[in-house]
Amino acid sequence: MADPTAATGADHELLRTAELVPIGYLRSASNHTLYCEVGGPDSGVAAVYKPRAGERPLWDFPSGTLCRREVAADVVSRFLGWDLVPPTVLRDGPLGLGSVQLFVPHDPSQHYFTLVEDEAHHPALARMALFDMVTNNTDRKGGHVLLADADGRLWGIDHGVTFHVQPKLRTVIWDLGGTPVDPAWSDDLCRLAAAVGTAGDPLTAQLADLLSAEELALLAVRAERFATLRTLPTIPEDRRPYPWPPI
Repeated sequence: MADPTAATGADHELLRTAELVPIGYLRSASNHTLYCEVGGPDSGVAAVYKPRAGERPLWDFPSGTLCRREVAADVVSRFLGWDLVPPTVLRDGPLGLGSVQLFVPHDPSQHYFTLVEDEAHHPALARMALFDMVTNNTDRKGGHVLLADADGRLWGIDHGVTFHVQPKLRTVIWDLGGTPVDPAWSDDLCRLAAAVGTAGDPLTAQLADLLSAEELALLAVRAERFATLRTLPTIPEDRRPYPWPPI
C-alpha cells in the first residue's frame, strides 16, 4: 500500500511522526476536532487533529472517509504546485486514525468576506475557486479561508467533503466570476489530469489510498474539463450554489 504522506517536506514529516498532545476541542467544528501541540509544548508547532471516530455520518459521503479527503486535498494542492492547503497527513493519534493538519495562526475576524474586499487577494482567491471546482468542494465557507499572521498568505482549510462523484460544488467564492484563468493554472490542471489518468503514476498511487477508483476517475475528468476554462464561472441558477452557514 502506498504511503500518502511519503513524498512530503519537513512539516509533513513532523506531523506524521511527532507526538500529538491534545490541548482542547474546537467547539465550532461540525465534527470531533482537537487542537494539539506537536512534539511537546516547546516545539512551537500546533495542529488540528480530526479523528475518523469523531466524524458525523453523512447521507452522501461514505462513513469514515472525511479524514482521507482532507489529506487528498493537500496531495492534489501540492502536486499542482499551488500549496493552498496547510500540510496535512493521515496518521494514528490519541483517538485513533485521523487527519492532522498544521495549524495556521491567523486573525479569525479575517475571512473570505473581508478578504475579497482587497483586490490584492483576488488572484489567490481566484485560484482557490478553481481548486474548489476541481476537488468538487461542497463546503467552502467564508471562514475556511485564512489569512496567515506570519506572511499574509491565504490558506484554505476544511476539505473533508470533497471529491464526491456527483457535482456538488458549494462555495462562497462567486464574486470572482468572470475573472480570467491564468494559463499556468490550466497547464497545471492538464498535468493533474494526465497523472491521475495514468496507471502506476506516483500521484495515482498516493490518491488511491485516499479516494475510490470512481472518485479518482472523475477528478481526472474535472481537471481536464476545467483546464479549458478561460474565465471563472458565474453563479449557477439551476442548483444550490452556497454552503450553509456562509461563514
